[in-house]
Amino acid sequence: MKKTPVLSLILLLFSFLNVTAIPLIASGEYRLIIEGFDWGPGVSKTILSMPEMVSSANAEDFTVTVSRSSTIGEIPAAQSSGNREVWRAYVSDSEGNALKEGKHVTLILAVAPFMPLSSPIQYFRGNGGNKWIDYKLNIKNSKTGQVWDQEIGRTRPLLDKFDLSGKFKYNDKISLSYAAYTPPNRKAKAPLLIWLHGGGEGGTDPSIAAIGNKVVNYVSEEMQSIFDGAYVLVPQAPTFWMNSSEGGYTSGGTEDIYNEALMAQIKDFVSKNPGIDGNRIYLGGCSNGGYMTLKLLLKQPDYFAAAYISSLAYQSEFISDEQIKSIKNVPIWFVHSKDDQTTVPDKTVVPVYNRLKAAGAPDLHFSFYNHVTDITGVFGGENYRYNGHWSWVYLHDNECHLDFDGNPVKVNGVNVNIMQWLAAHSK
Repeated sequence: MKKTPVLSLILLLFSFLNVTAIPLIASGEYRLIIEGFDWGPGVSKTILSMPEMVSSANAEDFTVTVSRSSTIGEIPAAQSSGNREVWRAYVSDSEGNALKEGKHVTLILAVAPFMPLSSPIQYFRGNGGNKWIDYKLNIKNSKTGQVWDQEIGRTRPLLDKFDLSGKFKYNDKISLSYAAYTPPNRKAKAPLLIWLHGGGEGGTDPSIAAIGNKVVNYVSEEMQSIFDGAYVLVPQAPTFWMNSSEGGYTSGGTEDIYNEALMAQIKDFVSKNPGIDGNRIYLGGCSNGGYMTLKLLLKQPDYFAAAYISSLAYQSEFISDEQIKSIKNVPIWFVHSKDDQTTVPDKTVVPVYNRLKAAGAPDLHFSFYNHVTDITGVFGGENYRYNGHWSWVYLHDNECHLDFDGNPVKVNGVNVNIMQWLAAHSK
């Protein structure tokens, strides 16, 4: 190759300075691990693709920053960007399983109810509640200079077990999305757990309805073992379950627009899944979903084997004595907190419970908490309080076991939690 004057000058300069070319470090790839927690979903891990085999990893060598944005609405500045704390780093495979030597490193990131930067969703008050947002990490190794800023995918350990493609049309007017789980390798017929979400999880993406609260826990090995395998159905309202026919909210005083479509969707799902035991269909929900749970019981009291309701939003004044009598034989377990300012217990669950009790309900229970606290003990235990509306925290973790009088709930003389109680019921 003929050397031009410019090229000759550059080569001479490099030779004179004894400078060797410094290779550029390409942007690396990472995968997000998103888990469901008591307060909602959190990015708990990230898995880094390494340029070569490694045998060790130190958390102190990595810095992780996050940017959170959305076209749906504005995210407060303090929640839009910042640093993520790295708790631990270890060599792994591409799924995050620990190895002595490998081409991936997994970083365990700090998550907590008071760490909004750890959440991949955001609540938008005027735009339909909780939504997935643009969640981007920038990770740097301070020793090597390697940067990872290209996401290649997300793993959502329990949510990924659901079929999220469910759609049901009713009278060509209403379309309900839903998430569904089918228990594997089930030989006998299995019960069906139905969960109706709260007001912040409506829309057309049922993954939000399943992980916005910790409903994904229903497909965990621990929960499934209680039922020896159970179907799980999580319907989603296009707006909110308490959407009245007049356009606003109803607490029971006016008709809502979704109860007929929802009941039709449930029956359609059961008919298309012959593995479901029709005598063991359990209906539950929180807040908006607690309203709709009670509404469906009032409409069809003979269809469900039992019900479990948190943060009931149906106001007692709109339930007649005849309606109370019509559901007195339906096994129901209520869960609520005394400091719930959203669904005030003295207007909802307390009078409904007392009226059912007075009507002679034979299988009625009520776990009534002073506050909703950190049941993990990690974030302060009894000294850390969630919003009093969040009594579903106890329900999804199967922590409810005391009745209204403070005594344990029993089935055949044995103390039970709420899920063991459900599993014992059949029509």
